[in-house]
Order: sequence, then C-alpha cells, then structure tokens
Amino acid sequence: MEKLEILADAAKYDVSCSSSGSKRNNKDKGLGDSKGYGICHAFTEDGRCVSLLKILLTNHCIFDCAYCVSRKSNHVKRAAFTVEEVVDVTINFYRRNYIEGLFLSSGIFDSPDYTMERLVRIAKKLRIDHNFNGYIHLKAIPGASDELMKEAGLYADRLSVNVEMPTEQSLKLLAPEKKHIDVIKPMEYLKKEIIGYREEKSLNKKAPVFAPAGQSTQMVIGATKETDMEILGMADYFYQQMNMKRVYYSGYVPISNDGRLPMIGTPVPIIRENRLYQADWLIRFYGFKVNEIVGFDQPHLDLDIDPKLGWALRNLDQFPVDINTATLEMIKRIPGIGHQNAKKIVAARKFNRLLPEHLQKMGIAYNRAKYFLAVPHPFSIQKDFTSVQIKHQILSLQNSKYKSDFSSQLALF
Repeated sequence: MEKLEILADAAKYDVSCSSSGSKRNNKDKGLGDSKGYGICHAFTEDGRCVSLLKILLTNHCIFDCAYCVSRKSNHVKRAAFTVEEVVDVTINFYRRNYIEGLFLSSGIFDSPDYTMERLVRIAKKLRIDHNFNGYIHLKAIPGASDELMKEAGLYADRLSVNVEMPTEQSLKLLAPEKKHIDVIKPMEYLKKEIIGYREEKSLNKKAPVFAPAGQSTQMVIGATKETDMEILGMADYFYQQMNMKRVYYSGYVPISNDGRLPMIGTPVPIIRENRLYQADWLIRFYGFKVNEIVGFDQPHLDLDIDPKLGWALRNLDQFPVDINTATLEMIKRIPGIGHQNAKKIVAARKFNRLLPEHLQKMGIAYNRAKYFLAVPHPFSIQKDFTSVQIKHQILSLQNSKYKSDFSSQLALF
C-alpha cells in the first residue's frame, strides 16, 4: 500500500492520460473492454484530468531534470513495483470496478531498455496471461530500442513519448543530460509503425493492431520562457508531422528551489494551460491556423477571453455572419457556437429560415454569439459595437472562478 501511495502520488504530474480513440472488445470471455469514449477519468479541483489507476512503475531515476519531482537529486521516498505487483493491482482494482484501465509511466531504473522491457512485460502479462481487454496507456521511454517499442505497441492502446519542454533549448537548460532527438526518434518510429499496421489491417482483418489509440505527448509550460506562439507551433508540428493524437499541456508546479525555474509559491499557470487547450481544440477541430490565433504581434493568448472570441474581436471585418447562408466553416468561427451546434444550424436551415429564437432553443450561447450574427432588427444593432465594447459586455456577463487570475502573463525570471 505504501508503494501505491508513493508511486500514484509521483504520477499525478503527468496529465496525458486520455483514452479517447481506442476500441477493444471483450473476447474469449476475458476481463473488461475498452470503449471509444474512454475509461473513467477524474478531474481534480484545478482542472487536471487523471485516470483512476495512474501510477509509476518506479520513481527511481538516473536523470536529474530540474522540473521533475522524481529527479535523482530530490529527496523523496523512493519505491518500485515489480511486474507482478502492477499486474495484480490492475486486475484486482478492475475486478472491484475501481478502474477501467491502466496508465503506466516510469522513472528510469538503469537504462531506457531495462525500464521499457518491464513496462512491456506488464502489458503483455495483462493481455496474454489475464486476457485483459481494458485500456492500457504506456509511456514509452525515450532511448529504448525499436524492438521494445514495437512490442509495446502490440499490447498497449496508446503509447506516448513526452517531449517534456516546448523547445530544444529549454530541454538543454533544465535537463542537460537529455537530448531532444531521443524524443523525436521514437515518435517518428511509432508514427511509421502505426500507419503501417493500419494499412495492413485494412487489407487483412486478422492482422494485429498496433497502438490503436495512436500516440500522444506532453509538454510542461510555464517552467521556461516560451511564448504561446512557440508552444502552439510545436504542437502543430507534432500534429502535422507525427500524426499525434493529442498534445497535452501541463502547467509547471513549482517543486524546488532552482535559479532556472519559477520560485516555489509561484501560482501554477492554470488559466494559461486552459487557454492552450482551447487553442489546440480550435486548431484540431475548427480549422484555425496557429498564426490566426497567435502571432509575432501578439505571441501570447489572452487570459481573460477564450481564443475564438479573441480572434473574432480582432477580425470584426468578417462579421456579422448570416447563419442562413454562411458556410459551416464560418459558422464554427462564431463565438458561442460550437462544432456540433454549427452542424445543427446547417441541417436546420434547410427547412426554415433561422431566427434568434431558433438558435436559443438549440442551446447556443446566444448572449455571446449575438454580437457576430446578421439577424433581423432589432438584433442587427449589435454589429455597431466596437471590439472593446463587445469584449466588455461579454466579460460583464461572465462569472469565472478564475477571474482574479486574469492578468498579463507571469513574469518567470
């Protein structure tokens, strides 16, 4: 129990635990299954997403990364599970309905291969010995051999290699023993294997699956001085070049006195983290380009308004939009109208000319959207407001619990 307490606590800083995108059906009267909508998640008070069994294999580590609580120079209690212990805990928790899957990461024992080999053995034992069909997310260890990466993909639903810092320069600063290329190479390998197995599966239904939920990565934000433009640019690179399923942003939690890092007591950049996730969502599902959201003239996201509203206020010349004639892509860009509601609008307007009351019945955030819509009088007066006036009116209706945190970006150094 003490091991579980230590290694679950050490794992809480890793936020990349989504299970979306995987479907593994129960077979041969096995144990559990994994649905496309994911395993159970818990959200902590500060908004972080955590799985119900999220542990490290060990918090021993040969590296001394300044931002990591498990770094070798940190004086914390150390522990390590055996392969059999992780398997037993997973199976027993699953049988008691405590969990619906396993998220397993690790410090590095002696070498990347030594550690990765144990992670693979755990996943293999769960799948082969216990016929476990629940969700498994393994953190791949940078520097591990391709053979182990390949074997891991045959048993895990998702693999992820943490890029850790947004830029190579930051990694050199805070983790000089690590190399950026050691993270990029396994990502490239996994991308190639995932594509290859999918192609094989499309031709032969009996072909084995390989990491069906794809790969993801995580970067720490707020520990170094990167702008949101640099962070989103790196994320876009991963989406475009690595076929990454998700990029996670983890606000740095000050855990040590180190001149290279924000002081202990510095607030965790929760709002900034949230704005990055919103911007990431716009890029992946709304067709926005990074340079539409942030640019050299404004390298950081607004903290007091979401990125889509920020874009709309900077581009009032593209409004008002007539939802009865506009394209789906343009409707999605209207603040207050989400992806699903935009599709509902396009479907509904085939039968009737839509009016404000129709939008309100659809559940659209009309008090936000009305400033950007071309609708009949008296609503059309909204278009005469300036961007500052619109922003002020929208903010006056908000009651965010983070309102006190709305300020300029933190001064880190």
